[in-house]
Amino acid sequence: MIMKKIHCLNPIAKCGTELFPASYEMTDNMAEADAVLVRSASMHDTELPENLLAVGRAGAGVNNIPLDTCAQKGIVVFNTPGANANGVKELVIAGMLMASRDIVGGIEWCKANAEDDNITKDTEKSKKAFAGCEIKGKKLGVIGLGAIGAEVANAATHLGMEVYGYDPYISINAAWRLSRNVKHITNADIIFQECDYITIHVPLMDSTRGMINKEKLAIMKDGVVILNFSRDTLVNDDDMAAALDAGKVRYYVSDFPNPKVANMERVILLPHLGASTKESEDNCAIMAVKELTDYLENGNIKNSVNFPSCDMGMCQAECRVAVLHMNIPNMIGQITAILAEQGMNISDMTNKSRDKYAYTLLDLEHKAEDSTIQKLNTIKGVLRVRVVK
Repeated sequence: MIMKKIHCLNPIAKCGTELFPASYEMTDNMAEADAVLVRSASMHDTELPENLLAVGRAGAGVNNIPLDTCAQKGIVVFNTPGANANGVKELVIAGMLMASRDIVGGIEWCKANAEDDNITKDTEKSKKAFAGCEIKGKKLGVIGLGAIGAEVANAATHLGMEVYGYDPYISINAAWRLSRNVKHITNADIIFQECDYITIHVPLMDSTRGMINKEKLAIMKDGVVILNFSRDTLVNDDDMAAALDAGKVRYYVSDFPNPKVANMERVILLPHLGASTKESEDNCAIMAVKELTDYLENGNIKNSVNFPSCDMGMCQAECRVAVLHMNIPNMIGQITAILAEQGMNISDMTNKSRDKYAYTLLDLEHKAEDSTIQKLNTIKGVLRVRVVK
């Protein structure tokens, strides 16, 4: 039996890796790996071995992975959306509360006066400095209603907040998860103009980089609180510093420390704790392992970020072949023509596309010969051909 080899670029929770079938083994040598598991390690300067079939990101963000390079090599990249959603949601709620009640300031006062014999009496006089406001009845704007954004929005409604949600790309599943008490907004500027608290939960792309900038800050309410638990560069740091100095922004809560933000006043800065819970790490590991296993064993793709989703279940046919290729005309015709020439009958087939790339999964009634696979590989636009079974 040929063992499939898995390499971990970061420590991955054992409750996940132990789910690999008995025919899998872990390896310290990435060059011999069929698949890689990664959390935060950067892969941009990593040499990708020719035999590498898949990358499983135990988490949602994939900025540390060269997605297009992987796609060009026929390497499917998976992530685990929603696996850490509860952990991030709880920290966002905590961030709102810390920004509302100056909890941090109160804790620091207690520490500073720990040796004062009159601390009990002084407490009553000093607590006024840390007075805040309640979040109940306040307006919260949630930009991005994916797994995390939807959880934050729903939780906030239960805390009595008036919640506005904006996401032009909201999926059907996300829409079903969203409380009917969340007001779905079609223009993000309404959130900027109306809300007391604004939290962003969108991926980092060219269109979202620096989306919180001086133009958007200018139309926000005075004393707004902004929370960023997604990506640091979604916020323009210089513009945020100016807004804090001017009092436009009351507090900026961020999970992404950098020297500039760390030296701003009225910033609550956390060391990227969003998904740093045992439960989140376990959930991400389990989900990533299941995705990799289903792809390696059955050719099915779920939660890929560079190839389309595709599910043909467990293979019941004699043979299953996966073709990863460019999304260009006549690919299906060329693939099926070669199979027909070789006398191969297709019992089932699925073809899916996503942007530049496409994926074709074929169940065949007879085992594909090496010569057939070689001919499929010669088709212009084919990135990889893999015999799944």
